[in-house]
Amino acid sequence: MSGRAGSAAPAQNGCPAALRERFPSLRQDYELACKVMLIGDSGVGKTCFLLQFKDGAFLSGTFIATVGIDFRPSNELQLRCDERFHLVPVLPRLVHQALSVMQNKVVAVDGVKVKLQIWDTAGQERFRSMTHAYYRDAQALLLFYDITSKMSFDNVRAWLTQIHEYAQKDVVIMLLGNKADVSSERVIRIEDGESLAREYGVPFMETSAKTGMNVELAFRAIAKELKQRAVQQPDEPRFQIHDYIESQKKKTSCCSFM
Repeated sequence: MSGRAGSAAPAQNGCPAALRERFPSLRQDYELACKVMLIGDSGVGKTCFLLQFKDGAFLSGTFIATVGIDFRPSNELQLRCDERFHLVPVLPRLVHQALSVMQNKVVAVDGVKVKLQIWDTAGQERFRSMTHAYYRDAQALLLFYDITSKMSFDNVRAWLTQIHEYAQKDVVIMLLGNKADVSSERVIRIEDGESLAREYGVPFMETSAKTGMNVELAFRAIAKELKQRAVQQPDEPRFQIHDYIESQKKKTSCCSFM
Protein backbone atom coordinates (compact mmCIF):
# COMPACT_ATOMS: atom_id res chain seq x y z
CA MET A 1 0.00 0.00 0.00
CA SER A 2 3.02 2.30 0.05
CA GLY A 3 5.63 3.54 -2.40
CA ARG A 4 8.96 5.29 -1.86
CA ALA A 5 11.05 7.17 -4.36
CA GLY A 6 14.85 6.78 -4.65
CA SER A 7 16.82 9.97 -5.24
CA ALA A 8 19.16 8.49 -7.85
CA ALA A 9 16.84 5.98 -9.48
CA PRO A 10 15.91 6.54 -13.16
CA ALA A 11 12.30 5.65 -12.36
CA GLN A 12 10.39 7.36 -9.57
CA ASN A 13 7.22 5.91 -8.07
CA GLY A 14 7.38 3.32 -10.83
CA CYS A 15 7.37 5.93 -13.63
CA PRO A 16 10.07 6.16 -16.33
CA ALA A 17 11.98 9.44 -16.46
CA ALA A 18 10.60 10.35 -19.90
CA LEU A 19 7.03 9.95 -18.66
CA ARG A 20 7.76 12.06 -15.58
CA GLU A 21 9.16 14.84 -17.79
CA ARG A 22 6.03 14.83 -19.92
CA PHE A 23 3.65 14.69 -16.95
CA PRO A 24 5.08 16.77 -14.05
CA SER A 25 2.42 15.54 -11.59
CA LEU A 26 4.07 12.10 -11.65
CA ARG A 27 7.26 13.52 -10.12
CA GLN A 28 5.74 13.97 -6.67
CA ASP A 29 7.23 11.86 -3.92
CA TYR A 30 5.01 10.03 -1.49
CA GLU A 31 5.42 7.63 1.38
CA LEU A 32 1.98 6.06 1.53
CA ALA A 33 -0.50 5.39 -1.28
CA CYS A 34 -4.19 4.84 -0.63
CA LYS A 35 -7.12 4.07 -2.92
CA VAL A 36 -10.23 6.16 -2.23
CA MET A 37 -13.51 5.65 -4.09
CA LEU A 38 -16.32 8.17 -4.47
CA ILE A 39 -19.64 6.34 -4.69
CA GLY A 40 -23.33 7.22 -4.67
CA ASP A 41 -26.19 7.81 -7.06
CA SER A 42 -25.71 9.58 -10.37
CA GLY A 43 -26.05 13.36 -10.06
CA VAL A 44 -25.05 13.74 -6.39
CA GLY A 45 -21.97 15.75 -7.38
CA LYS A 46 -19.09 13.31 -6.99
CA THR A 47 -17.09 14.67 -9.92
CA CYS A 48 -17.61 18.25 -8.78
CA PHE A 49 -16.44 17.25 -5.32
CA LEU A 50 -13.26 15.72 -6.73
CA LEU A 51 -12.59 18.74 -8.92
CA GLN A 52 -13.00 21.11 -5.97
CA PHE A 53 -10.50 19.08 -3.94
CA LYS A 54 -8.02 18.59 -6.77
CA ASP A 55 -8.05 22.04 -8.37
CA GLY A 56 -10.16 24.29 -6.13
CA ALA A 57 -12.58 24.83 -9.00
CA PHE A 58 -16.29 24.49 -9.62
CA LEU A 59 -17.73 24.19 -13.11
CA SER A 60 -21.46 24.13 -13.67
CA GLY A 61 -23.63 23.25 -16.63
CA THR A 62 -25.19 20.29 -18.38
CA PHE A 63 -22.74 17.51 -19.22
CA ILE A 64 -22.71 13.79 -19.87
CA ALA A 65 -22.46 11.40 -16.91
CA THR A 66 -19.21 9.81 -15.83
CA VAL A 67 -18.77 6.71 -17.97
CA GLY A 68 -15.03 6.16 -18.44
CA ILE A 69 -11.83 5.04 -16.74
CA ASP A 70 -8.94 7.37 -17.46
CA PHE A 71 -5.38 6.84 -16.17
CA ARG A 72 -3.92 10.12 -17.41
CA PRO A 73 -2.51 12.81 -15.07
CA SER A 74 -4.65 15.83 -14.31
CA ASN A 75 -3.09 18.08 -16.95
CA GLU A 76 -4.56 15.77 -19.59
CA LEU A 77 -8.01 15.59 -18.01
CA GLN A 78 -10.71 18.26 -17.92
CA LEU A 79 -13.48 17.41 -15.48
CA ARG A 80 -17.05 18.69 -15.37
CA CYS A 81 -19.60 18.77 -12.56
CA ASP A 82 -22.49 16.61 -11.39
CA GLU A 83 -20.55 13.46 -12.27
CA ARG A 84 -19.77 14.90 -15.71
CA PHE A 85 -16.53 15.07 -17.59
CA HIS A 86 -15.08 16.02 -20.93
CA LEU A 87 -11.72 14.60 -22.07
CA VAL A 88 -9.34 16.85 -24.01
CA PRO A 89 -7.43 15.63 -25.93
CA VAL A 90 -8.90 12.16 -26.41
CA LEU A 91 -6.43 9.26 -26.24
CA PRO A 92 -8.60 6.23 -27.14
CA ARG A 93 -6.08 3.60 -26.11
CA LEU A 94 -6.08 4.92 -22.54
CA VAL A 95 -9.82 5.35 -22.13
CA HIS A 96 -11.84 2.33 -21.01
CA GLN A 97 -15.60 2.38 -21.11
CA ALA A 98 -18.09 2.72 -18.34
CA LEU A 99 -16.82 2.97 -14.82
CA SER A 100 -14.78 5.84 -13.39
CA VAL A 101 -12.18 8.58 -13.57
CA MET A 102 -9.04 8.32 -11.42
CA GLN A 103 -7.09 11.30 -10.06
CA ASN A 104 -4.10 11.51 -7.71
CA LYS A 105 -3.33 14.09 -5.06
CA VAL A 106 -0.56 14.03 -2.45
CA VAL A 107 -1.39 15.51 0.95
CA ALA A 108 0.89 15.98 3.94
CA VAL A 109 -0.40 14.39 7.13
CA ASP A 110 1.72 14.88 10.26
CA GLY A 111 4.85 15.04 8.15
CA VAL A 112 3.96 12.00 6.04
CA LYS A 113 3.22 12.41 2.32
CA VAL A 114 0.08 10.44 1.52
CA LYS A 115 -0.93 9.92 -2.09
CA LEU A 116 -4.68 9.62 -2.45
CA GLN A 117 -5.61 7.71 -5.59
CA ILE A 118 -9.19 8.89 -5.99
CA TRP A 119 -11.67 7.01 -8.16
CA ASP A 120 -14.78 8.91 -9.24
CA THR A 121 -17.30 6.21 -10.13
CA ALA A 122 -20.35 6.16 -12.36
CA GLY A 123 -23.47 6.08 -10.20
CA GLN A 124 -25.93 4.75 -12.77
CA GLU A 125 -27.59 1.46 -11.89
CA ARG A 126 -26.38 -0.27 -15.05
CA PHE A 127 -22.75 0.20 -13.98
CA ARG A 128 -23.12 -1.06 -10.39
CA SER A 129 -21.92 -4.60 -11.07
CA MET A 130 -18.69 -3.26 -12.57
CA THR A 131 -18.16 -0.86 -9.68
CA HIS A 132 -18.32 -3.76 -7.22
CA ALA A 133 -15.00 -5.13 -8.50
CA TYR A 134 -13.26 -1.89 -7.53
CA TYR A 135 -14.48 -2.04 -3.92
CA ARG A 136 -12.22 -4.95 -3.05
CA ASP A 137 -8.90 -3.12 -2.90
CA ALA A 138 -10.20 0.31 -1.79
CA GLN A 139 -8.99 1.53 1.60
CA ALA A 140 -11.66 4.23 1.87
CA LEU A 141 -15.11 4.93 0.44
CA LEU A 142 -16.82 8.32 0.39
CA LEU A 143 -20.54 7.67 0.04
CA PHE A 144 -22.56 10.63 -1.24
CA TYR A 145 -26.17 11.64 -1.30
CA ASP A 146 -27.71 14.90 -2.48
CA ILE A 147 -29.55 16.86 0.23
CA THR A 148 -32.04 17.99 -2.43
CA SER A 149 -32.83 14.43 -3.55
CA LYS A 150 -34.79 12.06 -1.30
CA MET A 151 -34.12 9.18 -3.70
CA SER A 152 -30.35 9.54 -3.40
CA PHE A 153 -30.69 9.53 0.41
CA ASP A 154 -33.01 6.52 0.42
CA ASN A 155 -30.52 4.64 -1.74
CA VAL A 156 -27.72 5.07 0.81
CA ARG A 157 -28.82 1.86 2.58
CA ALA A 158 -28.52 -0.08 -0.68
CA TRP A 159 -25.03 1.33 -1.24
CA LEU A 160 -24.01 0.38 2.31
CA THR A 161 -25.32 -3.14 1.78
CA GLN A 162 -23.15 -3.46 -1.33
CA ILE A 163 -20.16 -2.06 0.53
CA HIS A 164 -20.47 -4.61 3.31
CA GLU A 165 -20.81 -7.37 0.73
CA TYR A 166 -17.94 -6.45 -1.59
CA ALA A 167 -15.49 -4.15 0.23
CA GLN A 168 -12.73 -4.99 2.69
CA LYS A 169 -13.92 -5.55 6.25
CA ASP A 170 -11.83 -2.68 7.61
CA VAL A 171 -12.55 -0.18 4.82
CA VAL A 172 -13.02 3.40 6.00
CA ILE A 173 -16.53 4.64 5.14
CA MET A 174 -17.67 8.26 5.31
CA LEU A 175 -21.19 9.48 4.58
CA LEU A 176 -21.45 12.89 2.90
CA GLY A 177 -24.58 14.96 2.29
CA ASN A 178 -23.56 17.06 -0.70
CA LYS A 179 -24.97 20.31 -2.18
CA ALA A 180 -25.40 21.93 1.22
CA ASP A 181 -25.19 25.31 -0.52
CA VAL A 182 -28.63 24.73 -2.12
CA SER A 183 -30.50 25.26 1.14
CA SER A 184 -33.67 26.50 -0.55
CA GLU A 185 -34.12 23.09 -2.20
CA ARG A 186 -33.21 20.96 0.80
CA VAL A 187 -35.41 17.91 1.41
CA ILE A 188 -33.07 15.94 3.70
CA ARG A 189 -32.44 17.42 7.14
CA ILE A 190 -28.93 17.31 8.57
CA GLU A 191 -30.42 15.38 11.50
CA ASP A 192 -31.52 12.64 9.09
CA GLY A 193 -27.97 12.26 7.80
CA GLU A 194 -26.56 12.22 11.32
CA SER A 195 -29.08 9.58 12.41
CA LEU A 196 -28.31 7.31 9.45
CA ALA A 197 -24.56 7.66 10.03
CA ARG A 198 -24.96 6.73 13.71
CA GLU A 199 -27.01 3.69 12.73
CA TYR A 200 -24.16 2.38 10.58
CA GLY A 201 -21.35 3.67 12.78
CA VAL A 202 -19.75 5.88 10.13
CA PRO A 203 -18.58 9.51 10.24
CA PHE A 204 -20.82 12.08 8.57
CA MET A 205 -20.83 15.67 7.43
CA GLU A 206 -22.61 17.86 4.95
CA THR A 207 -20.52 19.27 2.12
CA SER A 208 -20.66 21.66 -0.82
CA ALA A 209 -18.60 21.05 -3.93
CA LYS A 210 -19.56 24.56 -5.04
CA THR A 211 -18.33 26.52 -2.01
CA GLY A 212 -15.72 23.98 -0.89
CA MET A 213 -17.44 23.48 2.47
CA ASN A 214 -15.85 20.44 4.21
CA VAL A 215 -14.32 19.13 0.97
CA GLU A 216 -10.74 19.38 2.18
CA LEU A 217 -11.75 18.12 5.61
CA ALA A 218 -13.32 14.95 4.20
CA PHE A 219 -10.18 13.91 2.33
CA ARG A 220 -7.84 15.02 5.10
CA ALA A 221 -9.74 12.98 7.69
CA ILE A 222 -9.55 9.93 5.42
CA ALA A 223 -5.83 10.45 4.81
CA LYS A 224 -5.18 10.90 8.53
CA GLU A 225 -7.08 7.71 9.41
CA LEU A 226 -5.24 5.64 6.79
CA LYS A 227 -1.87 7.10 7.75
CA GLN A 228 -2.49 6.29 11.42
CA ARG A 229 -3.39 2.72 10.54
CA ALA A 230 -0.18 2.34 8.57
CA VAL A 231 2.23 3.67 11.19
CA GLN A 232 0.42 3.16 14.50
CA GLN A 233 2.24 1.20 17.16
CA PRO A 234 0.31 -1.44 19.18
CA ASP A 235 0.56 0.58 22.41
CA GLU A 236 -0.57 3.86 20.86
CA PRO A 237 -4.17 5.11 21.23
CA ARG A 238 -6.28 4.62 18.13
CA PHE A 239 -7.09 7.64 15.97
CA GLN A 240 -10.76 8.61 16.33
CA ILE A 241 -11.95 9.93 12.99
CA HIS A 242 -15.37 10.98 14.36
CA ASP A 243 -13.74 13.14 17.06
CA TYR A 244 -11.27 14.62 14.58
CA ILE A 245 -14.03 15.67 12.19
CA GLU A 246 -16.11 17.25 14.94
CA SER A 247 -13.13 19.16 16.33
CA GLN A 248 -12.20 20.48 12.87
CA LYS A 249 -15.79 21.52 12.13
CA LYS A 250 -15.89 23.46 15.40
CA LYS A 251 -12.65 25.25 14.47
CA THR A 252 -14.10 26.21 11.10
CA SER A 253 -17.30 27.41 12.74
CA CYS A 254 -15.37 29.55 15.23
CA CYS A 255 -13.21 31.08 12.50
CA SER A 256 -16.27 32.01 10.45
CA PHE A 257 -17.40 34.39 13.20
CA MET A 258 -14.03 36.11 13.58
